[in-house]
Amino acid sequence: MSVERALVTGGHGFAGAWLSKTLLGEGTAVTVLDRQDPPVSGLALHGIESDVNVVNGDLRDGELLSKEIGGGDYDAVFHLAAVTIVGEAIGAPVTTFEVNVQGTWNLLEACREGGVGAVVVASSDKAYGAHDELPYREDFALQPSHPYEASKAAADVISRSYWRAYGVPVAVTRFANLYGGGDMNFSRLIPETATAVLDGRPPVIRSDGSPIRDFLYIEDCAAAYLAIAGSLREGDAARGEAFNAGGGRPFSVREVVELICELGPTDVEPDFQGEGNPEGEIDKQYVDPAKIEEVVGWKPQIDLREGLRRTIEWYGAHSELRPS
Repeated sequence: MSVERALVTGGHGFAGAWLSKTLLGEGTAVTVLDRQDPPVSGLALHGIESDVNVVNGDLRDGELLSKEIGGGDYDAVFHLAAVTIVGEAIGAPVTTFEVNVQGTWNLLEACREGGVGAVVVASSDKAYGAHDELPYREDFALQPSHPYEASKAAADVISRSYWRAYGVPVAVTRFANLYGGGDMNFSRLIPETATAVLDGRPPVIRSDGSPIRDFLYIEDCAAAYLAIAGSLREGDAARGEAFNAGGGRPFSVREVVELICELGPTDVEPDFQGEGNPEGEIDKQYVDPAKIEEVVGWKPQIDLREGLRRTIEWYGAHSELRPS
């Protein structure tokens, strides 16, 4: 990608830490902007805290972002920080909109001021809302119905407008469900199922296993971010665009859970509780990744079986982090 200095917002988190690690491996000097250190920092899990410059700050502080980014020191900015837990977003909609929407325009203004050469903003496949037609394509309407989805859709549209209105070289990512070692949100399907299997307890699933999702391994996710940033620096093809990325094909929840049980070291059977899809969740969600391959030249390298094998191996090596 040939970036000397990059800023990653949300670098303590799951995706941000993996992205920071990948950038360091490319020889990039990395600064992470995030709120105060969380109980478990992704940077610490990767052993790279001392290798990055950490700036403690809040996205809602436009003056701080202007001071950090507006000076023109960064070749690329990767904006991953957000309120990401759907339940938290429903319980605190004002905070969610302030962080995810106001925080995004604060960051974009600072990037405009600083003349940043590549800005990649994390949207989400959840911004599409529910559609009868599948898979989701980038030209589908964004039709969110809950605060998290709405905040991501708003940030998505605002971000892309900064290329057309101001010439900021920005693209947004609408990635599928991310998974891999280091995800400390054990309310999510794969971390909870993997740790349950490692501990020898039946994983409890809140549905009958029929919902269908797309899954993107975290190292493929990091590679996609770098590929998009590289394309932004090369020319106009990616600028102002949205890009889906997924694992290549969708899987049912049952398929994922049963594969984790097969790959794990203990003999347990999943406990599927409920019928159909949990209330408030979309039954089928998966994306068409054709555009990112055509425009950017990226496609996933790790299939679900290999990604889950690596994920189980990671949690197996970090037993002290698993929930008791």
